[in-house]
Amino acid sequence: MTDSELLRVAARFDTDGKITSVELYGSGHINYTYKATGTGKDYTLQKINTSLFTNPDTLMHNICLVTEYLRDTVAREAPDERVLRVVPTLDGKPYLTDESGTYRMYEFIDESVCYDAVKSVDDFNSCAFAFGRFATYLDGFDAKQLYEIIPNFHNTVDRMRKFKTALASDALGRAKDVEKEIKFFLDRESYCSKITSLLDSGEMPTRVTHNDTKLNNILFSEKTGKPLAIIDLDTVMPGSVCYDFGDSIRFGCNTAAEDEPDTDKVGFSTELFEAYVKGYLKGFDKITPIERKNLLWGAILMTYECGMRFLTDYLEGDTYFHTQRKGQNLDRARTQIRMVELMEKDFDKLQNIVDNA
Repeated sequence: MTDSELLRVAARFDTDGKITSVELYGSGHINYTYKATGTGKDYTLQKINTSLFTNPDTLMHNICLVTEYLRDTVAREAPDERVLRVVPTLDGKPYLTDESGTYRMYEFIDESVCYDAVKSVDDFNSCAFAFGRFATYLDGFDAKQLYEIIPNFHNTVDRMRKFKTALASDALGRAKDVEKEIKFFLDRESYCSKITSLLDSGEMPTRVTHNDTKLNNILFSEKTGKPLAIIDLDTVMPGSVCYDFGDSIRFGCNTAAEDEPDTDKVGFSTELFEAYVKGYLKGFDKITPIERKNLLWGAILMTYECGMRFLTDYLEGDTYFHTQRKGQNLDRARTQIRMVELMEKDFDKLQNIVDNA
């Protein structure tokens, strides 16, 4: 979009002062993000990817409810921390749709920094603490108020159903070359219902979950280095905290690239796992015994589910996950398989870390 188009969009939000500059900002892959500056405060302007988030009403409903609740809680319990604040349009709506797309605006969180990769044990511990605190702050929030922005996102039973459908179709004749990988997932089908059954029965509480618990979705204070705010709330939905914990372990404890072709290079960092467990439990002091008992299963399940999704996409012709080379989704699936195997091998050791943290 041209500068004049972006300025025209920004002018339709209820900002403090006039916006005079809008420039691309950050490294997100889903939405287009811009920093808007002018005579008053700075703002974050985003063009929402409506191909993925097809219902802006439910998307912004969730974000507004959660951020409003968080603001009150954080102001009371952690006044040094910050919360995303949605800036309404001039007619009081939480987002804008015009002929060029759908947009939202947040107040810019200044004096903050974002990291794309875990560089140290301390980084991962801080990441864990931040997402643990996020769960604590939202402990009293009724997650039933939220919509499922992506239905069945972590319903592993449904993911298995889709995997079997892709396998039965075998549209490209690829199944014969990945029989070992197919067997791996089918042999562990019992994993699929471990969390969903606990949620359905009410044994495990349904909570607000972030569903994208990567390091780069945390802003850190430039002054103190401590977590300042959780961002990217597009996938905030009802679910289990075991999903959020597990996805962090899936991406953070892998010692190789997600698409590493040589699985001998794939390792699982017990040191990083222990750092995350300690940070998460320090931040999340409201965790229930059944949630704590299943944290490790959350890590195994999220890794298993992600691998199954990669293999499903490979069987269907690589139509969902973006690929840059032939066989990339298969390499991704094999990396997740190796991670699951390593966690299974050290299950007792890892569970002891959780129990003793």
